[in-house]
Amino acid sequence: MNIELLSIDLSNYCSKQCAFCYNHSTKEGNTMWKPEEVIRFASDCVAHGVRAVSLGGGEPFEYDGIFDVIDALYPKCYLSVTSNGLPLEEYEVWKRLLEHSPDKIHLTIHQPDNKEEVQRVIQMVLKLGKTKIKPGVNLLVGQDKIVQAKEVYRQLMKYLSADQIILVPQRFGNTPTPQEIGLVTDGKPFQCPSCLLACKKPENFCSVSWDKKVNFCSFAKDKEQLPSLDYEGLVLALDKVKFVSCR
Repeated sequence: MNIELLSIDLSNYCSKQCAFCYNHSTKEGNTMWKPEEVIRFASDCVAHGVRAVSLGGGEPFEYDGIFDVIDALYPKCYLSVTSNGLPLEEYEVWKRLLEHSPDKIHLTIHQPDNKEEVQRVIQMVLKLGKTKIKPGVNLLVGQDKIVQAKEVYRQLMKYLSADQIILVPQRFGNTPTPQEIGLVTDGKPFQCPSCLLACKKPENFCSVSWDKKVNFCSFAKDKEQLPSLDYEGLVLALDKVKFVSCR
């Protein structure tokens, strides 16, 4: 087993609480991760060959200790954080981010038909572009919002390159076909999860959830508990995973 890309959901707490969230995040969400546990676990994984760590949630910037985690992991590995961007509107959070910066922040647009959300994310992209942090956008695409997603993609391409925008197909209902995703970019090459064409177990990626369980896919339901918070525990848990498609 050769895990190089590791995703860690720090919590399932998020004040935005989107109904379609794969992590079922809510304002009443929780976490089982203490910051020092995240640091110890991720650092040991990096020491055993993990090259990139992505921090998500829930909303990671609503997680106590997020900046301690960033400081401990950067620059040991390539470090990215996926966020809805709302906490970054707060002065104190933004100030701390500039002092404790990851390599990249992926901002998520959940509702391409919400002009206020789209403009808020674009403004944050421009703001991040003036720092050393590389901005990116995850654009959620539902089958019923292809036209709106296409317009948002057009706007984003004014400020970002295609490799900074990830088209994320909505799961568990309202899922677009690969052909419909292609309409968003008028058939031009685009970034998307590797499972778009065929669902299969990744060779070098795994996702650890807020309750210290793991699977090869963030959307997978049948995750295995980590027996220990280190790389060995990660491998032992993954060996027990029975990979099943989320479709």
